[in-house]
Amino acid sequence: MKKQRPINLQLQTIHFPITAISSILHRVSGVITFIAVGILLWLLALSLSSLEGFQYAIEIMGSFFIKFIIWGFLTALIYHICGGIRHMLMDFSFIDESLSVGGISAIVTFIITVILSILAGVFVW
Repeated sequence: MKKQRPINLQLQTIHFPITAISSILHRVSGVITFIAVGILLWLLALSLSSLEGFQYAIEIMGSFFIKFIIWGFLTALIYHICGGIRHMLMDFSFIDESLSVGGISAIVTFIITVILSILAGVFVW
């Protein structure tokens, strides 16, 4: 019995559907949010330790690079929340679980995330 397998799998030709991209990004944003909680808790502990620690935390937060990282954390958190709400709406049957509706809801999630990410950038800077 001969199996029909691809001889040369070219990864550049594989295209994921928008729902798969949304699901993968939801998992990645969850990992980023988990890591960010630890970093932000360290920064909070530093700022609450003493007056010098508070001044050092202010210096850290004044850097453009750190503001950019905080904006990235906020963007990941925003996407994770929007994706979570999307999944909950599908789980409770408020929106249909068909492929077409799933694609539309993924696009809406991306659009809402971009808008809220821009607002978070304005808030950070």
